[in-house]
Amino acid sequence: MKIFYAVQATGNGHISRAMELIPHLQRYGTVDIFLSGDNGHLPMDAPVKYRSKGLSLYYNCSGGLDYWKIIRGFHPLRLKKEIAELPVEKYDLVINDFDYITAAACAKKRIPSIQVGHQASFQSSFTPRPGNKNAVGEWILKNFAKATDYIGLHFEKYDEFILPPVIKKDILHAEPVDKGHITVYLPSYSEYTLEKIFSPYRDLSFHIFSPGTKQPVKKENILFWPVNKQLFNQSLVECNGIITGAGFETPAEALYLGKRLLCIPTRGQYEQLCNAAALQKMGITCLKKIDSHFPVALSQWLDTKNPACINYRQAIPQIVEHLFTIQERRKNSFNMDIPEIAYNNGAAFSV
Repeated sequence: MKIFYAVQATGNGHISRAMELIPHLQRYGTVDIFLSGDNGHLPMDAPVKYRSKGLSLYYNCSGGLDYWKIIRGFHPLRLKKEIAELPVEKYDLVINDFDYITAAACAKKRIPSIQVGHQASFQSSFTPRPGNKNAVGEWILKNFAKATDYIGLHFEKYDEFILPPVIKKDILHAEPVDKGHITVYLPSYSEYTLEKIFSPYRDLSFHIFSPGTKQPVKKENILFWPVNKQLFNQSLVECNGIITGAGFETPAEALYLGKRLLCIPTRGQYEQLCNAAALQKMGITCLKKIDSHFPVALSQWLDTKNPACINYRQAIPQIVEHLFTIQERRKNSFNMDIPEIAYNNGAAFSV
């Protein structure tokens, strides 16, 4: 079997998940990887057959999205060419972890695909949302990478097609301990801003992982680290608690390890607001932003108890089983109904 696996490279979660899934998929055939986007900070430790800058998100230095940089990275003619040339029709199974180009290529060539990932869970109305829904954010989550089938991943099973998060092997088999430090991963903040935020708490020790850090640097109560999978995993396993954005993979790993968790969604990123709503329902502390009230919120958070560990061990076997159940169902179907998806010759976000 020939398997096409499209991986969104905005952020690190998609890459991390792919690295865990690929060895299991390779038991069923050859896996060709399409890496789309250029804002990830982890290496793809597997051969990449196809590469594109795709459509990526970029951040400013103070916890929000850099809209101007996002717009500058949008090249319609390049996207149209890549959509036309991406050879999805040569594969038996197309798996898409939220990549626009692959979705558009499958729609153009009427090739079935399966979207696997956290964003797929938002096809369900039962998946938590914030009190004020954002119409544009909702549309993007549901339409940015349309597929014929979906396997969603989330903190809890909100719907039948939603499965548990994929936990990295290094975390899955780790024995959590508490060495007293607080791990911080807020990639939408600059190193300078993070130092200003956390340096006043002299009685606390922070391990801060920043995309702007190239070498480990010790500054009073802060140890700055470059974004590195092994170093981050060790810091997370040994931390007293973690302060991070409201992404998906890192909070899921914290929940699996039973670590105290404080989440601050990236401003302007609707998916993270949805995740924060889900985490708050689970009793996790979430803040809208870091402001003058942060010292009080931090103190209160440090007084909370660690949550109970959540068992996410069976995620990969369930995902693989669902993938090939869908594939087998397709083989037995004589009239595959591939939906029409209005991508307007490759122009992003057209309806």
